[in-house]
Amino acid sequence: MTRCRLCGSEAMASVVDLGATPPCESFLAADQLDQPEPAYPLHLQVCTDCWLAQIPPLITPEETFKEYAYFSSFSTSWVEHARTFVAGAVERAGLDASEAFVVEVASNDGYLLKHVVDRGIRCLGIEPSVNVGAAARDKGVPTLTEFLSPQTGAAVRAEHGPANLVVANNVYAHIPDVIGFTQGLRALVADDGWVSIEVQHLLTLIEDNQYDTIYHEHFQYYTVASAIRALASGGLALVDVELLPTHGGSIRLWARPAEAAGEPSERVADVLAREKAAGLQELSGYTEFSARVAKVRRDLLKFLIEAAERGETVVGYGAPGKGNTLLNHCGIRPDLLAYTVDRNPYKHGRYTPGTRIPILAPEQIAVDKPDYVLVLPWNLRAELTEQLSYVHEWGGRLVFPIPELSIVEVQS
Repeated sequence: MTRCRLCGSEAMASVVDLGATPPCESFLAADQLDQPEPAYPLHLQVCTDCWLAQIPPLITPEETFKEYAYFSSFSTSWVEHARTFVAGAVERAGLDASEAFVVEVASNDGYLLKHVVDRGIRCLGIEPSVNVGAAARDKGVPTLTEFLSPQTGAAVRAEHGPANLVVANNVYAHIPDVIGFTQGLRALVADDGWVSIEVQHLLTLIEDNQYDTIYHEHFQYYTVASAIRALASGGLALVDVELLPTHGGSIRLWARPAEAAGEPSERVADVLAREKAAGLQELSGYTEFSARVAKVRRDLLKFLIEAAERGETVVGYGAPGKGNTLLNHCGIRPDLLAYTVDRNPYKHGRYTPGTRIPILAPEQIAVDKPDYVLVLPWNLRAELTEQLSYVHEWGGRLVFPIPELSIVEVQS
């Protein structure tokens, strides 16, 4: 990468190089196992002028999102998170069911807007993936199959009117044209409206070794400081921020059109101070990350190799995108992880990209009674520890690889 995609600077510094991996959602069908599989460099860098962390845009959103394997509704805790968000957002934005209009960008399978529909509020999802957008429409959520651009935003505004609330949860990292996307958000939102963005916080990614959340779908990684600059590129201003536990640590950015924003809350200043104290506006905050990533890899491989030598069985739980970064970086194959399971039927009978580990239905764990279950979506630790409590029946244990290797005996 030669230039920062936000400010255009050439002052780019390496944070961590994870080698080359396939796109994390390119799950393989059985008839693809003997075919070539493209892999792309996965090298996180940071701009030392605006401090936006980013990877080169080696794949396009069109390659990833036209047919997508992730359905938000398969996570119970995520659906509840969306319900709680909608209740709070309706109150914050003062949405009147008889007049309000809500737009969600990257609305997935309607998991969030379904709660808006249930409140009788007019809404629209903008979702580029044909298959998950169809699932949303099946739930009664109006959904437009498009990528957001300034032109798309203007067209939606012209047809439906300005949105009182625009939601962009877990998508602000997924677009290489951060400036055009932000301009699209501004085109959608009313001049006195609200924009809510949830995105993983670079602070917790660095502090908690969450390197598996680095993958080709995530083009950039935000601090509040870099998010402020990104929002300004499209005419939006940050007015408040919330720290969330989702995805191992996220920020919820509340923004408004710059002319209506007013002064930001004290919480914004507090988080900016935390980021500065962590050294994220100077290179010192990034220099040790690569060494800590290497230790995560060594510890997990040591555990898997020693378990195999003892004749113990290890299977996986979940097939998330982050899991594929971890599996590929560690070089884990079916000799160390026999298979993984996932609640999403779309993935059953497929194989993880690069590592070719079979993906089965969750019921297989109870059939095989493995000694260990490696939990790949570690960010759902509480939810999955409860879901997997039954492994206690045969003395099985759960393994969480991040932020450091943790082997847990669960209680029934």
